[in-house]
Amino acid sequence: MTVSRSARIILSFASIYLLWGGSYLAIHYTLESFPPLIVPGLRFTAAGLLVIFLARRGGAALPNRHEWRSAGILGFLMIFLANGALMIGQLTVPSSIAATLYATLPFWVALLGWLWQGEARPNWGVVAGLIVGFIGIVLLFSPETGGQGLDWLGGGLILFSSFMWAYTSLLSRRLPSSSSPLMTAGVNLLVGGLCFLIASTLTGEWAQIDWSRVSTASILSVLYLTFGASTIAFTSYIWLMTVTTPNSVATYAYVNPVVALLLGVFIGGEALTGQSLLASLVIVAAVILITTYRGRTTAAPAKSVHSTVLLPAESKALAGGD
Repeated sequence: MTVSRSARIILSFASIYLLWGGSYLAIHYTLESFPPLIVPGLRFTAAGLLVIFLARRGGAALPNRHEWRSAGILGFLMIFLANGALMIGQLTVPSSIAATLYATLPFWVALLGWLWQGEARPNWGVVAGLIVGFIGIVLLFSPETGGQGLDWLGGGLILFSSFMWAYTSLLSRRLPSSSSPLMTAGVNLLVGGLCFLIASTLTGEWAQIDWSRVSTASILSVLYLTFGASTIAFTSYIWLMTVTTPNSVATYAYVNPVVALLLGVFIGGEALTGQSLLASLVIVAAVILITTYRGRTTAAPAKSVHSTVLLPAESKALAGGD
């Protein structure tokens, strides 16, 4: 059966909205049975090999020495360091709140793009988004949240993860990469996954697993993260950038936190206070402001597909990808 182009676009949007939005709850379930470094090691290594295979089938060449060096830098910083901080942070932070904190990624992209990359000074819309976003973060960390304060270390690690992803996304502009966005993504995933496997082995995590108590939910979540979030959603994201507008694809930046919040509350049984809900809505509003107005002042295109928050200025190279 042949799927029409419009149907494929709808399915691809559904995958980046739902599969990425659900990844935070899936991480929560994996942490019930596994230490924090093993699952991303298995997930990113397997996904990296699969994406490389798909890229090769599409005619992409293997990276040269300089491109492998770039993959080593980006795989370590973006996949290993950023995602490792997210995993450890989620040991103490509910998945719905973790997704909201991670949604601050456009804040860091806007600030670093201006202060580090020499982009134009943020316009009033971006400035308003940054101010609103800061208010949301303060609300989220406030100890008055339902009588329980957010764990500062866990929340701080997730904010660091978001910042590091933004920093590495902008750093990738300056590094050589494969002409195939899919191949570039695959080798980065592979390098990051191998870093996780090495770290989990050195820290003795394999010996910490009680295989008799590994839950079905944890196993299914590992498969979900590997083939759903890291492979299906990511390749859908790459394809959407070639057939739709960057602003359309960028909508996932504020849909994902809403999906994660709903799944965390109604499926994961996570408590959500009125203040947490208000803070989440404030941060999502800030993300909408920044993603809407940032493209009106930035003109420098990115040369890679690494940024999870796809803004107009970062997406032009993707539109000409595989």
